[in-house]
Amino acid sequence: MIHIAICDDEAYMSSHIKAMACAFFRKKNREATIQLFSSGEELLEYDGQIDILFLDIQMKDIDGMETARKLRADKFRGFLIFITVLKDMVFQSFEVQAYDYLLKPVGEEPFERTMERLYASMQNACEDSLLVQKGYEGRIVRQDEIVFCEIIDRKIYLNLAEEEVIDYYERIENLEAKLGNHFFRCHRSYLINLKHLKGYKNGIAYMDNGREVPVSRLRSKEFSSVVLQYMRSI
Repeated sequence: MIHIAICDDEAYMSSHIKAMACAFFRKKNREATIQLFSSGEELLEYDGQIDILFLDIQMKDIDGMETARKLRADKFRGFLIFITVLKDMVFQSFEVQAYDYLLKPVGEEPFERTMERLYASMQNACEDSLLVQKGYEGRIVRQDEIVFCEIIDRKIYLNLAEEEVIDYYERIENLEAKLGNHFFRCHRSYLINLKHLKGYKNGIAYMDNGREVPVSRLRSKEFSSVVLQYMRSI
């Protein structure tokens, strides 16, 4: 499921973007949910997941650029596409990591071109990401964000670099198969990301988020070898 947000104070423009986005993902056979917002304030109050955001720059009160700054400061990592009538505003979009911009009135051809490139970027990003399915909701987590994984009572706990913990039901064997070769099963209940390993001593792996992860005696020799091999490869 792809989560899309459209924020524009012109209702007809939001409806227009929504119709084109629905048609695009229908052709890709991908499910998408679309939320509409009429102001930056309304968008900033929303705490749901957003994968793609279409954001009007010129809005009353708080404009799109300031809204984008606040979202990025609040760890929003989705794809940001500005909608604007002013080409000059585009140069400011770099500071908020905008993916692209669309000039009003937004035509179908430029919209399709942008979305084809964005969709390809999403596909590439998924190769280095993990899809976490929790109930009816799905979330994409970049593997580099994961410091370590722990299993407790059949539930996986992903400990992320931003101190967030995501829990969901999964077998650790299945998770291990999905992750890249920079992850190591150091214990029957733990998988660690070698990119976040800070040190190792007396059966304890010290991670760069301050957490300590046990390394079983049965895997300590292999662990030392894997760490050495990883260090040589970077």
